[in-house]
Amino acid sequence: MLGALCPIHRGLSSVLAKLLYASCFLLLLLGGGVLLAEDSTVHGSVRVVHRSESESDSGEVVIWLTPLQSGGSAGPGPMARLLQKNKKFVPHVLAVTRGTQIEFPNEDLFFHSVFSIHQGKTIDLGLYESGAARKIRFSQPGVSYIFCKIHPEMSAVVVVLQTRFFAMTDVAGNFQISHVPPGRYKLEIWHELAATGELNAQARELNVVSGENEVSGIVLHSSDAPEEQPAKDGDPDYGSSGKARSR
Repeated sequence: MLGALCPIHRGLSSVLAKLLYASCFLLLLLGGGVLLAEDSTVHGSVRVVHRSESESDSGEVVIWLTPLQSGGSAGPGPMARLLQKNKKFVPHVLAVTRGTQIEFPNEDLFFHSVFSIHQGKTIDLGLYESGAARKIRFSQPGVSYIFCKIHPEMSAVVVVLQTRFFAMTDVAGNFQISHVPPGRYKLEIWHELAATGELNAQARELNVVSGENEVSGIVLHSSDAPEEQPAKDGDPDYGSSGKARSR
């Protein structure tokens, strides 16, 4: 009896297997189409024109895309680090999403006292010794200028964004933002040594399509000297010396 049914059973198994294979293939094809549609890349370059002919660096320009449709807001990213070493903050410019926690380890052989000037908030990590670290969550979007009370030549910048679609240029000015879903975005940029008016003028709408999207024609003019920022106590003298580039 079972032997007589075996051929039928095998036939049904073969048909079911083919249907299952076809279904899996269709799901994989559709899923792959969705992934491919969302796996768009926005790339390009930014040229920074310096006053001094000896300067040619086009790095540390932050570029970000804000979706014009609903959604796309970013939560906190993994913890970032702003190292203190050789009387410098490393890196000099750090871009993170809103809510990201940043660690400030002291790897110098002496004390540091880190504080920041922010568009809407200031932080003060206090005095701490070599080998110690402080952490703080950057919960407000905007630009924070980081200093050390003890070493006024030290400075850094933290750019806090509300979108996960961002990148920073390399020395040659190249950038790439990957995994951007197709749609309409507002492209904005920031550079420490560019005038605010020029940065605002570079903002534009961008229609991201599937595949590669190139952004061209971004040119910034550097003052080759950071804009003066007020000190924590309101004294502009510290800001003038404190934001000197320490590379």
